[in-house]
Order: sequence, then C-alpha cells, then structure tokens
Amino acid sequence: MRAGQMPGTTGRICEIRRRRIRRIQGTRFATLASHSDDDTKLYPAKSSNMRKIEAIIKPFRLDAVKEALVELGVQDMTVIEAKGFGQQKGHAENYLGSEYSVDFIPKIIIELLIETERVDEVVDAIVKAAHTGRIGDGKIFILPVEDAVRIRTGQRGRDAISGGFE
Repeated sequence: MRAGQMPGTTGRICEIRRRRIRRIQGTRFATLASHSDDDTKLYPAKSSNMRKIEAIIKPFRLDAVKEALVELGVQDMTVIEAKGFGQQKGHAENYLGSEYSVDFIPKIIIELLIETERVDEVVDAIVKAAHTGRIGDGKIFILPVEDAVRIRTGQRGRDAISGGFE
C-alpha cells in the first residue's frame, strides 16, 4: 500500500477520486469567482418586515393550532414531524412485559412567515391552541427574515409570500 492510499483500495481508484475532487473543487471555485463582482444583486441588504415563527408542539394539538391560524387568515404554513426532548427527557414504556426507555418524544414543528405587526396575535393564537398545561407543551421561536424569494417567478420580499400577508 502506497502513502496516501486508502486501505482496501488500489492506487488507481484513489487517483480517480483525487481527480474528481479536484475537478469538483475547481468548478465550485470558478462558479463562486464569477459571481463575486455582483454579490449585491444576489443578496441585497435591506430591512425586512417579515418574521419566521417556528412553533414546536405536541402532535395531537396540530389540528387545533391549524384551525386557530386559519381563523386569523394565515393560509401558508409548513408542518414537519420531528422527535426530540426537553425537560421531560423521555419516558419509560412497557411492551410485552418488558420496560424500555423512549428518549425522543414525537413533536410537530410549524413554520410560518408573518408580517412583524401580526406576530403577537399569531403567537397568542398558537399558545392558546397548543396549551395543555403539562410539561412538553412546546416552544415558539421568532426569527427575523431578511428576504424571501419565490423560486418559480423570482418574486422577492412581500410579493413572494402569498397567504401570510393580506
């Protein structure tokens, strides 16, 4: 085995991999260099009036939260199934007489893009609909969004978001 050769491979395979990596890296850097003079056009610096709300809730509260948001006129949302734990740190369950630990609890993540002025009413609606009073009810994160782009049309900012703004 030669120096720099991976165990279990022939020298020819390693050389082919090195060439592919060099070719890929060269293409990547050439692409980045060609866009460097026009960075301001790609990502214009502007203040935004949008916020991203990420709500992590219990799965059985999803329908109630969705109904509360639809009543407010929020039409667009992304729902993601996730697993995780916080304060509750999992729990023990019995299956066929054996006890085992469930470390990751099923959760739902709801993502919304909302105008800054509407954030408080949307957050209040989520809190009221998702609240059970028990540990593990969830969390809500509010993040600033610099810009949004609709891929199909290239629309930016407020025009790229259809249902979140009325």
